[in-house]
Amino acid sequence: MTSLTATIPTALDAPGAQSRHCDTTGLKVCLSSQSFIKLSAVSAVVFLLLGGIAAILLALTRWQAVHLLPVDWFYRILTFHGLNMLIFWILFFEVAILYFACTIPLNARLFSRKIAWAAFAMMLTGAVMVDVTILVGRADVLMTSYLPLLAHPAFYLGIILVAVGTLTAVFNFFATLYIAKRDRTYEGSVPLVTFGALAAAIIAVVTLLHGAIVMIPTFTYSMGWTPQPDPMWYRMIWWGLGHQSQQVNVCAMVAVWYLVGHLATGAKPVNETVCRGAFLLYILFINLASAHHLLVDPAVGASWKIWNTSYAMYLAVLASMIHGFTVPASIEMAMRDKGYVKGLFGWVTALPWRNPAFSAVVLSVVIFGFIGGITGVTLGTQQINIIAHNTLRITGHFHATVVGGTTLAFMGLAYYVIPLIFRRDFVWRGAARLQPWLFGGGILMVSLGMSFAGSLGVPRRDYDIEPSGAFGPASHLFLGIMGVGAVVAVTALLLFCFLCVGTLLFGERNSGRAMAEWGAAQRLPGVREGLLDHDHWAMKGTIALTAVFLASFAVYYFANWKALADVWPVQ
Repeated sequence: MTSLTATIPTALDAPGAQSRHCDTTGLKVCLSSQSFIKLSAVSAVVFLLLGGIAAILLALTRWQAVHLLPVDWFYRILTFHGLNMLIFWILFFEVAILYFACTIPLNARLFSRKIAWAAFAMMLTGAVMVDVTILVGRADVLMTSYLPLLAHPAFYLGIILVAVGTLTAVFNFFATLYIAKRDRTYEGSVPLVTFGALAAAIIAVVTLLHGAIVMIPTFTYSMGWTPQPDPMWYRMIWWGLGHQSQQVNVCAMVAVWYLVGHLATGAKPVNETVCRGAFLLYILFINLASAHHLLVDPAVGASWKIWNTSYAMYLAVLASMIHGFTVPASIEMAMRDKGYVKGLFGWVTALPWRNPAFSAVVLSVVIFGFIGGITGVTLGTQQINIIAHNTLRITGHFHATVVGGTTLAFMGLAYYVIPLIFRRDFVWRGAARLQPWLFGGGILMVSLGMSFAGSLGVPRRDYDIEPSGAFGPASHLFLGIMGVGAVVAVTALLLFCFLCVGTLLFGERNSGRAMAEWGAAQRLPGVREGLLDHDHWAMKGTIALTAVFLASFAVYYFANWKALADVWPVQ
């Protein structure tokens, strides 16, 4: 496995320093950082499991042929699923990524163990408070918890604790970066994975401040101390939390793409300056995309809607398109440099497909880009949004981005994190190689089933579509596809959890040796480095794939304008 950065003498090398030497990467690992990476990652997987159990209950309820849950428990579990999957699983794992990115690649020590404990305690206490409040039936308000719907005060207090705890962990991250810079623990610029984590942390600050701004007055209202906040104000500020929290995920996910691509193939960014500029675009413009949640709200003016969902939002979209090109392009260049130069896609067959981390990242890029990205830009257009906003098409979109994109990428990273940080090799390696494909295939069925059902008008949050009598066999077919996909995806999720737990309990320890290799791309015999120095078409396969992506986007985009014209005839 290739090293993440050059190792130079640091404070971690001093006698008595709280660190260890990684026998795989050759880097110094701060033991304090390692402890909190473990705690955060284990907690994340627990919340992933809880959210996954809720997911199968919901899918088997929306699947009309099964219709499992009663109406009260449907909305209760829907609230539980949203908070655990979109907030708790993601935030805890992102904190683990932040602690990794600010210490191990930089050979730095964690700023404060006490602050890390305080952050973790607040996050865990708050998440448990929220889950318990939901399950006892005191917060059936869905994840958005729109006023005037009102939950028990413990629900809002729990979310506040999670937000403040995460902000505290982010502060620890920034302080650690300062120490690394001050002590000169690394040479040159920070690695791209750390830069991506930095972008995620900056967006997290803005996101969590939105959460505090909106939840604190809602908490005081639920206690009877202050008047009810204005519902329109609540929705506006809340989406600064609800949508932007997913953009924290995007930055972390992209950083994982670059990291795993490097570990599995030796890929290096085509142009680091361009990649860093794309992360900067996320920081500056990603908040504007939250406007698409308010496009059907009459309290917001048309000018505001048009500006936020057309011109400015596309700068954030540009960032995703840059990363969507540079990640596969860097992998293609690395493979061609190793000698795999035949045709447009000869390098593809030589990729380390038996490496579950790599296959998870490839599936993440494809599902996020081709399904989540194309649908997101289209459904975020003001005019088109009006025919899709409250249908399952929206749910199909964010299952492609958050689950097919972020969750799959984080699962892939875990196949490296556990052997490197917990120092145990994975058990049941054959099942581990299969797991990303099962999960990705299941989520693809879920997303497409929801999207096509939503195209037929099936609403997002309705418990039962039968009483209306408006939905025929096609709608039931697509809901069935969604249900089958959910069964496959949750089975793969349970397999992932069993693999992680089984490895922690029974995995062979790799202390004193390198981790058992999953598989990495090897250079062909007799091929020297620098093979591509004079090849100006080294990315021709990626360019061809980009053309397919753009054609797919154009077809989907204009098909939606045709659908809009069908329901909005001009006389």
